[in-house]
Amino acid sequence: MERLDPDKLSVEFRTGVTSEEPVIGRKYTLTHSDETGELYLTIGLDYAVDQISWMRDEVLAEWVPHEETPFLQVYVYVDGANDSFVSEIRDKIFRRELPLALEAIRYGDRYFFEVHPKLDQAPIWIYFGSKDPDYNSFEYWGTPADYA
Repeated sequence: MERLDPDKLSVEFRTGVTSEEPVIGRKYTLTHSDETGELYLTIGLDYAVDQISWMRDEVLAEWVPHEETPFLQVYVYVDGANDSFVSEIRDKIFRRELPLALEAIRYGDRYFFEVHPKLDQAPIWIYFGSKDPDYNSFEYWGTPADYA
């Protein structure tokens, strides 16, 4: 797994969100540049659809209420051009790069986790969205602390 280079991570807080609040409704949009390796994390009340490219290789996440402790639900779009071969490749790439993406979210919002330390132990559930049942899945991927 490639490690996060904090110098290549840009973080933007959108209107209605601070480094501490809110928890529920807090959404993350993580995009990147293939050319520079830069990562762009936008934290807001909505996903940063203006940052999403035609390639659909972004990572989206949000805090979802659940009993006593919320969980972090992450979404990646596996399908590409309705081609199972492309879906297979995209699935492999997402699985390889997700630890880095989760590390970027955890690091980019580190002050939030300092204020809400219980959330560092919250479960991360990742939805791999695909029309192909071989790639459509909902999986547990540890906790934010695992990516600190």
